[in-house]
Amino acid sequence: MKFPTRSTATLVAMCLFLCACAPAVQSPAPAPGPGPQQRLAAVHAAAGVDDTELNVQPLRDPQVEDLRAKASRALASGDVGAAAEALNQALLIVPDDPAVLQERAEIALLQGQYDRAETLARKAFDVGSRVGPMCRLHWATIEQARLARGQAENAASAHAQIGTCTVPGLKRM
Repeated sequence: MKFPTRSTATLVAMCLFLCACAPAVQSPAPAPGPGPQQRLAAVHAAAGVDDTELNVQPLRDPQVEDLRAKASRALASGDVGAAAEALNQALLIVPDDPAVLQERAEIALLQGQYDRAETLARKAFDVGSRVGPMCRLHWATIEQARLARGQAENAASAHAQIGTCTVPGLKRM
């Protein structure tokens, strides 16, 4: 049996030393999740469009309607802060209006205020209808807020609630 020569042993030792000094290959950072705009789009998609469902809307205070319209214009122009402020003012007038609470929850999603989005959507569900598109919006908002906070299991629970918001409608002839 022949042993390596001194030069071969030195070469092997140097290779091992250099390998130990080389920076470790790092795996790429995980891809970021959906952004606030994509989360809001997912919420609106969950509401669905079904003309067989009854969707009752209450009569609204004209001042609240003006504030909702102001919020809508602000959002369309990209001013999320102004939209939030207009809806905050509306909530001072009608603190238990499920539609205004839901709209404010959606703005909170856009602002990355996921705890607040869930709280507002939950309150909207508690004071609002248990069926229909608004119900689905509430639960989809809760789901997206939980996903954004990395709570996949709780988000799955909220997603399951979306299905309970649909009641078969009357078939029109």
